[in-house]
Amino acid sequence: MLIGARGDESSGATLWPAALFVWGPGGISSSHAHHSIQLILALDGRMRTRARRGARWRRCSGVFVPAGATHEVDARGVPVLIGFMDAESELALPLVQRFGSGVTAVSDAVVARWRRALGAPDPLESRLVETWVRTELLNETRPRRIEPRVRRVLRYLRREGLERNRVSLSRLAEIAQLSPSRLMHVFTQSLGIPLRPYLLWLRVQVSAGALVSGHSVTEAAHLAGFADAAHLTRTFRRTLGTTPRELVRRTPAARELRLASTQNS
Repeated sequence: MLIGARGDESSGATLWPAALFVWGPGGISSSHAHHSIQLILALDGRMRTRARRGARWRRCSGVFVPAGATHEVDARGVPVLIGFMDAESELALPLVQRFGSGVTAVSDAVVARWRRALGAPDPLESRLVETWVRTELLNETRPRRIEPRVRRVLRYLRREGLERNRVSLSRLAEIAQLSPSRLMHVFTQSLGIPLRPYLLWLRVQVSAGALVSGHSVTEAAHLAGFADAAHLTRTFRRTLGTTPRELVRRTPAARELRLASTQNS
């Protein structure tokens, strides 16, 4: 399953644009690194992790992987929840402060609390994952306030899509009726992530939603505003450490969840 954050048409704004969550059967990954922060939680049982090829394997039920850290994970036969979070978002700093700057096992006590919150090992429900993200990772029980001119930009993006000629900084500044520099400032203040990384994550989420809905890689690339399938694949590898096809194989029964809420002006 995917938690995107494109917002709900009734809410008028996006709550969390810079995270992607999938869950399903675990697998094994070769040594790799990626731009996003990664949090992997075994919903039942334990998995093996190590920081690099040749290092000693460590058994744990959860692992935090900072941006750019080389790692391997063996979660074969274990149901897992995997979160990918943008390293430039406001979620990143608290996680790094909490778990450190290296590949770090999550304590059994924290894993137990998270499993209870998620209802694991029973099959996950979207509403429980949403609540867990808000309260345990975002530490946010109330929806954030979105600056009205930023909300106008978000509505425009949902309505017009992600074609490059429609999402230039000058065009978005025109929509917001702000200067480009002022828009970038208030956008970061409102959403906790700069505009350009937000757009990249939005493309990743739109393409991931299209993929798990049955679209081909080429179709997903077009829908999300990537130049072509190769561009989409490169972005997935750099950002998530996986390919579009590997993501689909990992979540064969996935569907998209919009993580959104009503915002106050």
